[in-house]
Amino acid sequence: MWIITIHSKNGFKMFEFYTEKEAKEKFEVIEGCKILSEVIYLNDKQLVKP
Repeated sequence: MWIITIHSKNGFKMFEFYTEKEAKEKFEVIEGCKILSEVIYLNDKQLVKP
């Protein structure tokens, strides 16, 4: 999961995205102070190698 956090005069806003591509596309057009983060859950079976 990808999160964009935006800091503005009115506070913080967070937006969630399932794909990196989708998040980066939106990140480019959002103005202001912003942070793009990847959230990895330890119990996500897709990320565990056998």
